[in-house]
Amino acid sequence: MAAPNVIWITLDSVRSDHTTIGGYERDTTPYLADLASAGFGFDTCISHGNSTHPSSGTILTGLSPSRNTVGITGDVLPDSVTTVSERFSEAGYHTACLSRNSYVSSATGLDRGFDRFQWLASETITELPLSTLIKYVRNIRTHSAGLTLDTAKHASPYLMNETAKRWLADMRTEQPFFFYLHYNEPHRPYYPPLSYIDKYTDDIEMSPREAAEFALDVHYNMEKIVANGCELDDREWAALRAMYDAEIAYTDEMIERLVDHVRSLPLEETVIVVTADHGELFGEYGLLSHSYVLTDAVTRVPLVLAGLNEELTVGEDDLLQHTDVMRTLLEVAGADTDGMLGVDLRSEQREYAVSQRGPVEFDEFYEYNEDFDASRFHLPALTALRTDTYRYQESESGSDLFALPDEESDVTEDRPEIAAELSGSLEKWLDEHGQPVGAGERGEFSGAVQRQLRDLGYVD
Repeated sequence: MAAPNVIWITLDSVRSDHTTIGGYERDTTPYLADLASAGFGFDTCISHGNSTHPSSGTILTGLSPSRNTVGITGDVLPDSVTTVSERFSEAGYHTACLSRNSYVSSATGLDRGFDRFQWLASETITELPLSTLIKYVRNIRTHSAGLTLDTAKHASPYLMNETAKRWLADMRTEQPFFFYLHYNEPHRPYYPPLSYIDKYTDDIEMSPREAAEFALDVHYNMEKIVANGCELDDREWAALRAMYDAEIAYTDEMIERLVDHVRSLPLEETVIVVTADHGELFGEYGLLSHSYVLTDAVTRVPLVLAGLNEELTVGEDDLLQHTDVMRTLLEVAGADTDGMLGVDLRSEQREYAVSQRGPVEFDEFYEYNEDFDASRFHLPALTALRTDTYRYQESESGSDLFALPDEESDVTEDRPEIAAELSGSLEKWLDEHGQPVGAGERGEFSGAVQRQLRDLGYVD
């Protein structure tokens, strides 16, 4: 096929088993399921990292987290790393990025190579056209939390969509384009727009408003809750999941609206990717959010690929990673992929997937509970290799082997030959793909970036 337009949509914090594609009991993503039925849908895409920082760093560079260093040993992308956007540009593409997450911004260097870039935050939405802001205010009860000064409650997909539509009008040229969008939903706090707040509350013991406020309280007090054993009762877990699922369902509708708009335009061949940067924890390992571990709840995400008129060698149940899809699209675009991770899905399959997590600290938990047990977590950094049947993970503090879907019982002693084989595979992978390009670069985040990271719960 001729060099197609590429629209890549990354949603934040969507675990695969809470989606329709992943077989969830709630039909949270009917549109993504429809999109997959006409293209390709996968429920075992394994993210490269456990959070936006390392995961996005890999999506947008094609290098492993420990190699590009973003979110592992550094905050900012080293100048020596070639970005995906630069590769598309060299192949003759116009490139653009619209991001709602400050980890995908100039603060981390992940804006490099985009011809057009905008980071949408509470401080920067005033830069949008007045007409867009007026439309948002008029629809603030349908597409957000109503009139409130608490920025953590507000949803942004409506603003993302309206901005994307304006940009798409500018990109309807003879030059193909690569348009990357990072939506922040359904990242915590799980506070759905008012039009969706009662989507899944019929069978829970809280009112929609009580459930949303409870989810917000969990967000603001997450460290204290985890430090004290994450002991929510069934009523509280049900409320938390209902709000998270409602956020997913709302975002699914907004992606449908955006893709419908794209398809209404007189565009040439356009490939659309929808995925998530990582998943989310709901009590696994006594944790919330998505830090500290590399289990399927955190790393297994949905991925939909539509509009690619090529045969693929992978089936819907096969393992794949974001770099496989990105490499395939770059190959189709005629771009250089030298040095990148990933396989061309038109001719190859992967044997295993690798995820990484940077160093972690537990000081915030000890402040609430001096007896908090951190011994069950790997230190300082962690790398996990996942096959169809096993997850092997290794750090300086030790290693584990899990026979999936059980990710609690270490079976190393029972299956030493499997542990040895996967340890060897991981050692080879680290030698080939995991060595850093240089010392990780630390950044000084601006006040605006710090405020958004605080809203998202990344910093105190």
